[in-house]
Amino acid sequence: MSITTYGLQQIKKELQHLPQEQLAELCLRLVRYKKENKELLAYQLFEAHNEQDFIESVKAEAGFMFSQLPPQSYFTAKGLRKILKMLTKYTKFIGTKPAEIELLLNFCQNYLQYVIKQTSYKPIRLILTRQLDKIKVSIGKLHEDLQFDYSQDYNKLLDDADNKLPWINKKSYLL
Repeated sequence: MSITTYGLQQIKKELQHLPQEQLAELCLRLVRYKKENKELLAYQLFEAHNEQDFIESVKAEAGFMFSQLPPQSYFTAKGLRKILKMLTKYTKFIGTKPAEIELLLNFCQNYLQYVIKQTSYKPIRLILTRQLDKIKVSIGKLHEDLQFDYSQDYNKLLDDADNKLPWINKKSYLL
C-alpha cells in the first residue's frame, strides 16, 4: 500500500476552497515541523516588503561570519560552505536572480578580503571558482540592462581577484 502524493496544482486548488481559519491553522501546523518552513513564513510575513534591507542584513551576517573564519584551511573551507548554505537558503526565500547575484558578489568580495591568499588547499580555491561560475551563468540569464550593471561589478571583482590571488586565471571567468 502506498500513500498518494498530490501535485502542486491539486494542492493549490484545494487551498483556494478552504476557509481562512483552516488555512491559517494549516500554515501554523506546517511551520511546526521544519525550521526552514518557519523561516520562510517569517520572511514572507515580516521581511518580504523590504527586500533591499533584508539583503543588506544578510550581507552583514555573512560579513560577520567571514570575520570569524578560523585560520586552519580545513575549518576555513567548512566555514565557507556554511556561509554559502545560509546564502542559498535566503536566496531561495527572496526568489530573484538579481538578489542571488548581489549576495554571491558580496560573498566573493568577502572571500577576497578574509580568506588566506596563498592557500594551496584546493577545496578553498574551488569554493571561489564555483561561485564565479555561478555568477557568470546567472548574469547571462538577466535582462540586458541588469546584465550590464552586474557585469561591471563582476569584472571589477575579477580584476580584484586577479590582483590578490596568484592562482586565479581571470581569462577563464570573463563574460
